[in-house]
Amino acid sequence: MKSIELDYSKRCGEEPEKGHNRWHPDIPPVIEVDPGEEVVMQTRHAFDGQITPTTIADDLRGVDLGLVHPLTGPVFVKGAEPGDLLEVTIQHIEPAHWGFTSILPGFGFLRDVFTEPYLVHWEMNDGFARSPQLPGVAIPEASFMGTIGVAPSRALRQEILLREDELMRRGGMVVGPTPEGAVPAQEPFASEGLRTIPPREHGGNMDIKQLTAGTKLMLPVFTEGALFSAGDAHYAQGDSECCGTAVEMDCTLHVSFRPLKGEATRRGIRFPIFERDEYFTSPEMAAPRRFIAATGMCISSDGVNQSEDGTLAIRNALLNMIQ
Repeated sequence: MKSIELDYSKRCGEEPEKGHNRWHPDIPPVIEVDPGEEVVMQTRHAFDGQITPTTIADDLRGVDLGLVHPLTGPVFVKGAEPGDLLEVTIQHIEPAHWGFTSILPGFGFLRDVFTEPYLVHWEMNDGFARSPQLPGVAIPEASFMGTIGVAPSRALRQEILLREDELMRRGGMVVGPTPEGAVPAQEPFASEGLRTIPPREHGGNMDIKQLTAGTKLMLPVFTEGALFSAGDAHYAQGDSECCGTAVEMDCTLHVSFRPLKGEATRRGIRFPIFERDEYFTSPEMAAPRRFIAATGMCISSDGVNQSEDGTLAIRNALLNMIQ
């Protein structure tokens, strides 16, 4: 077994030898591991210590998004090569006892609707998250890593930069490379490293709530050793981070790796896939017996039918759900 332990009194930038908050193929690995070897990794929450148990909602206006997301790693997996699939077995996730959910102005799917900061502090014990701010609410534990992936190759990094730049010119929401707050802080990582906000071919900020203990996640490998990293742990999450966050927390992740030789190339797999043999959480939460559902149509607020606009339909369904 090998481990990466953090000093939680410090931020990622104060321990750059143990983590990073940008994706770049040349960030040196923290440890090297054999296939099948258990790896134990402590991780920081998504905002890298900027939000603490004493933080209040108004403090969120000063949060530096340049520090998002601190990841632990990279881990060099011996034998992993470009064209392989890296099978990541999520063995166990040890949650913290405190977490939070926040709404940051200008951030999240409904950022134009919910424009004021909001913050809930959670106490996590005995398998549930509870908050004095939401009396009567108890959210069952279903811990997973919001951000988990491998390093992109140099070629993939360049391809991503070009397409995201083009998207930005079309008015899309894109956070391009920014040296402010970057870890590593030195060049070329600071100005060339990809931000961790969106998911991509190599994984990243996928926020898939089913990636709980027992999941096998398969990631296409783009660099020698794969260079695996993880962070942004969630105690629980709904079907998305519609407000921009889940129940955010620090955690300790237990994983192991197995390179599936040439399988990404042979099977034409471009994006991550995952599998499970059992429910990802308790059956009543994985497939609720009692529920309320909302629908949404692709009709804008001014009455225009935006045919086949799935994002608009989902947005309308979400707005219809909020009571």
